[in-house]
Amino acid sequence: MQKTSSRLLALLSLLQTHRDWSGDDLAERLSVTARTVRRDIDRLRELGYPIHTAKGPAGGYRLSAGTRLPPLLFDDGQAVALALALHTAAADPAIGEDATRALATLRQVMPPRLRHRIDALQVTAVRPAGTHTRATAEPHLLLALSEIIRAREELRFDYRSPAGAGTHGTDGDGTQRRRAQPHHLLTWRGHWYLLAWDPDRGDWRTFRADRISAIRTPNGPRFTPRPLPGDDASAFLTGRFRGTDGTTTDWPCLGEAVLHLPAHAVAPFAPDAVVEALGPHRCRLVLGSWSWTGLAAALGRFDTEIDHVGPPQLTAAFARLADRCGRAARAATGSA
Repeated sequence: MQKTSSRLLALLSLLQTHRDWSGDDLAERLSVTARTVRRDIDRLRELGYPIHTAKGPAGGYRLSAGTRLPPLLFDDGQAVALALALHTAAADPAIGEDATRALATLRQVMPPRLRHRIDALQVTAVRPAGTHTRATAEPHLLLALSEIIRAREELRFDYRSPAGAGTHGTDGDGTQRRRAQPHHLLTWRGHWYLLAWDPDRGDWRTFRADRISAIRTPNGPRFTPRPLPGDDASAFLTGRFRGTDGTTTDWPCLGEAVLHLPAHAVAPFAPDAVVEALGPHRCRLVLGSWSWTGLAAALGRFDTEIDHVGPPQLTAAFARLADRCGRAARAATGSA
């Protein structure tokens, strides 16, 4: 039979699977009697774990939410994953300090075998250039938005337009008074976004959370959420940022070209593309963009010879871009 301490940990691990357990099921899994299960449940309650008991012939148990944070139990994989997540979060200017302190607390209570594994990783989360001046959504704002989403209440707030001052319908500092029916809170490339239905514009909108301020209280009326096109918030946001209506994540413009560079030199700079080696010094690159001109410019940044361009829309965009660049160069040099 297991020792009491190890049996309590095994029992707690079962209860943390977020399902109802009968006393008989727990007794069978732990190879003990139902009476022993009841005693162990009482011990866990004394430690601060809020375990709810359901009435019935065999009884039932569920680990519920409590009023304070009891000791937590993680298996090895969960502990390592949590430590890695905290390492990464430490680079976020909004929660970095809290993440660092949480990681230190976690490391302190880790058994030596896990502490050595974490220390050996030496993970450094690199903050992208410019983040020391970039605005970041504060945790209290994210929590407030989450509560409003859950309550299904209309949100009224001030929104700083990315276009800045002088934008139509804004104050002198570029701030607009907006209202929206919030549906989802998502992250995209280092920023938090609120996905919401805008009743004034009759369309879905994405609001960058760090540009939201002065949330009006009390909130607006309750609403019935309308279905999101495609029923996938992540895919919808990806599609919007790629220039589609949000029902597809495919780029609206997809083309290909052969670059006079080896595939290994192109692949690191084309994470969303397909790179096919055509020999030691050439590769085929298939990638997308929100416009044909944008796609032509993306290919041009590799600073090499390009041929076999397609489809025809991309070929025409290359011609237009070359003509514009040529005019700009002639104007700069005073050439005819």
